Amino acid sequence: MRATRRHPVVRLGADGSRRRRSDTLAGEEPLEVRVGGMSLSVTMRTPGDDVDLALGFLLSEGVLRSPDQVATVGYGPGVEADGTRSYNVVEVTLAAGVPAPDLSLERRVYTSSSCGICGTSSIEAVRKTTRYDVADDDLRVPLAEVLSLPDRLRERQGVFDRTGGVHAAALFRVEDDGPAELLCVREDVGRHNAVDKVLGWALRTDLLPARRCVLQLSGRASFELVQKAQMAGVPVLAAVSAPSALAVDLAAEAGMTLMGFSRGDSVNVYTGGDRVVG
Repeated sequence: MRATRRHPVVRLGADGSRRRRSDTLAGEEPLEVRVGGMSLSVTMRTPGDDVDLALGFLLSEGVLRSPDQVATVGYGPGVEADGTRSYNVVEVTLAAGVPAPDLSLERRVYTSSSCGICGTSSIEAVRKTTRYDVADDDLRVPLAEVLSLPDRLRERQGVFDRTGGVHAAALFRVEDDGPAELLCVREDVGRHNAVDKVLGWALRTDLLPARRCVLQLSGRASFELVQKAQMAGVPVLAAVSAPSALAVDLAAEAGMTLMGFSRGDSVNVYTGGDRVVG
């Protein structure tokens, strides 16, 4: 399974013990996203849900906003040294009339799994324009539901259980007087990839804008992750760890609810606190 791989290790103990064992590692391989035959980005990711990753990336970049803007999407050419197919290229063909991405913003340079905007050509290009206004989303989330989401996400982190080395994101829908419905969970070595996989799934299944939804993260909340949520119309983002200062600024500007340090018995609400009730 390419999402994980076994590798021999020597475990050394403080008591002088030395034991050979096999460890499970998280997979990490490059994925090239092509649009109309042109290479747009290369990112390091955990293989799996690659179509959703490509669609989520294009949503975040402002290229896509609905599934009918995609004519075809699937794995493109690419082979390993032994001649087998690599499955490390996703080709997207846009529907007729959909503008091609601005290649002046093309991510020619390496994009690491830890940072999704390191390769963006211009700082001015980081701020994208979304067609969704999250400020007018009337979602109200009971505090008890907010506090339950990290554990519900953790229960579904199968790759993390085996490796301890991946991030996760989950999309929950909250209806009045009912528990949050888990819609989608994705894992990846890159936190921004995990979010792109979730939001790409939402785009592919025609769930955008993601009204009345909460995006729960297993780690911290950076500026880029808040921006991705905004591009998908997600009104509430909650993270197990801390947000950055710029993430808080963007969430406040967008009218989004941003929470951090959600640990099961307490949560810090940084913006949009009126959406958390009870």
